[in-house]
Amino acid sequence: MTEVEIGAGKRGHRAYAFDDIAVVPSRRTRDPRDVSVQWSIDAFTFASPILSAPMDSVSSPATVIQMGELGILGVLDLEGLWTRYEDPTPFYEEIKTLTDGNVTKRMQEIYSEPVKAELITARLAEIRAAGVPVAGSLSPQRTQEFSQTVVDAGVDLFVIRGTTVSAEHVSQNQEPLNLKKFIYELDVPVIVGGASTYTSALHLMRTGAAGVLVGFGGGAASTTRAALGIHAPMATAVADVAGARRDYMDESGGRYVHVIADGGLDTAGDIVKAIAVGADAVMLGTALARATEAPGGGFHWGAEAHHPELPRGRRVEVGQIAPLENVLNGPTPSWDGRANLVGALRRSMATTGYSDVKEFQRVEVVVAPYHQQ
Repeated sequence: MTEVEIGAGKRGHRAYAFDDIAVVPSRRTRDPRDVSVQWSIDAFTFASPILSAPMDSVSSPATVIQMGELGILGVLDLEGLWTRYEDPTPFYEEIKTLTDGNVTKRMQEIYSEPVKAELITARLAEIRAAGVPVAGSLSPQRTQEFSQTVVDAGVDLFVIRGTTVSAEHVSQNQEPLNLKKFIYELDVPVIVGGASTYTSALHLMRTGAAGVLVGFGGGAASTTRAALGIHAPMATAVADVAGARRDYMDESGGRYVHVIADGGLDTAGDIVKAIAVGADAVMLGTALARATEAPGGGFHWGAEAHHPELPRGRRVEVGQIAPLENVLNGPTPSWDGRANLVGALRRSMATTGYSDVKEFQRVEVVVAPYHQQ
């Protein structure tokens, strides 16, 4: 990778965000109706390569069920309001009305309520009863405490999601999660992340994970770059992790690990470019928080926004643009790429001549920085 000189004593790699690249049409075009955007992981096949971010403003039991019915994978945050409170509705309403001056402190207070194992069981049972795939997410810190509860409840896919997840966490204060042993003993596919480099992703793949989430501090509600000085431009991060997948396939004799872009995905064009540089699927937060059914009611936040010691996120107003079905599949009057996400992906693939998602990963990409006026 090209290095640039930052100063006499430091060099750095040049990295690209999605806004820095574009896909290029080939000699062939296709009818969008002939294009398949299906995505399969383990025994599960979905109509579209989209997962919901496990964030309270995006995923409630009701919206997870609706997402499943619309052909994407909804992922419930098993440390969120739905597993802390029997009825979290009043807290959703309060969070929407908080002023910028007191929102962080009050959210810390709301989320100080302990997570309850019986509510994890109840929420997952509600989703399973609807007949859609059941997926829940825990942070690495909570995984050992509640993983058996999750498995006993009958989860189909398990997500371990944090700001960053490593295969070699070192701590002198507590026994770290042995990710390889944990995944080996678990009887369901596990998706882990985030990772943002070739090396970190390769180590996660060697733990036996079915999928790796790619992203670090890139979402609309994240302030990780400002708080910690850490950020991974997503086009380069996804391409690096896709390179790790290629090499791991050789190393493992053909085992395929799914690369899932997670962060920095605001429009349909971002989804297109994530797949073009190697992602198999995308995890969406802000884009789905804009749906009229989203539990955040036009507001969006993640777990980083209410961290008890060092918040690295914020509550942002994203508005409500259309029902979830229209956000995903159209039709929509929106011109800015924030609705009919799947239709836009399908049309981009058709315009550039590709018939399925795996094939589209081979599309030509150019570096073409775009600065919207």
